[in-house]
Amino acid sequence: MEMIMAGKVVLVVVLMVTMFEGSRSLTLCDMNDDGLLACKPSVTKPDPVEPPSPACCQALTGANLTCLCSYRNSLMLPSLGIDPDLALGLPSKCNLTPPADC
Repeated sequence: MEMIMAGKVVLVVVLMVTMFEGSRSLTLCDMNDDGLLACKPSVTKPDPVEPPSPACCQALTGANLTCLCSYRNSLMLPSLGIDPDLALGLPSKCNLTPPADC
C-alpha cells in the first residue's frame, strides 16, 4: 500500500514539474519569451515605447518575420496584449527588411 502511495506522489511531482516547465516558456515564430518580453513595451498601446530596445531588435533578427506576418489578423496577438499593427512595424524600426507580402 505504501509503495502505491509513493508511486502516486512521484507521478504527481513529475506532472507538476512538466506543467511548470511547459508553461514557463513561450515561443512565437522563433522568438522566445525573453524576446517577446523585450519587444512588448513597443507593441502595447496606448503608449508604445519608441524606438524598440536593442534587445527587442536583437530578438527580431532571429525571428521568422513571415511567420509573424501570418498573425496580422489573428486574435492571438491582441490576446497577449500586442497590437498587430505596432508589431508588424517593428522590423523596419529595427532596420530589418519585412517580408514583401506583409
